[in-house]
Amino acid sequence: MPIICLTTTIEAPLERVFDLCRSVEVHMRSTAQTNELAVNGTKTGLLNLHDDVTWEATHFGVRQQLTSHITACEPYQFFQDKMVSGAFQSFTHDHHFFYQDGISTVEDKFKFESPFGPIGTVFDNLVLTEYMHAFLKHRLDVIKLIAESDEWKKYLAK
Repeated sequence: MPIICLTTTIEAPLERVFDLCRSVEVHMRSTAQTNELAVNGTKTGLLNLHDDVTWEATHFGVRQQLTSHITACEPYQFFQDKMVSGAFQSFTHDHHFFYQDGISTVEDKFKFESPFGPIGTVFDNLVLTEYMHAFLKHRLDVIKLIAESDEWKKYLAK
């Protein structure tokens, strides 16, 4: 089972970064390259414990849906989402948050498995691990850009 680990430092308050990572609208902005949309479940606002969201996106030229469930949420420290249904055999995505000296750190750990047994394993090794690494890194880069500018205000208006 492949595991992708990413660490991103962001010059912004921890609460802002945590909330931007849970924002449905920020998720759609950060995945615009795959035309990702929330089509069912929690379709706007911040994802919270026990929320479900169904994303529809185009990957590898195929329009597909994936539903994930927020299985754990400890404000400003951690949240986890797991796939309920979709193209993967399974996935678990852990998001850890730390703050020190004006810097927020996001540590993402994405564990996944493709279907189709040995063929899926080969696909993971040859294509999907690199693809998902780039996809998740881009998402965190967009969150960093939003968090470090005034743009965050349009997503987290209170």
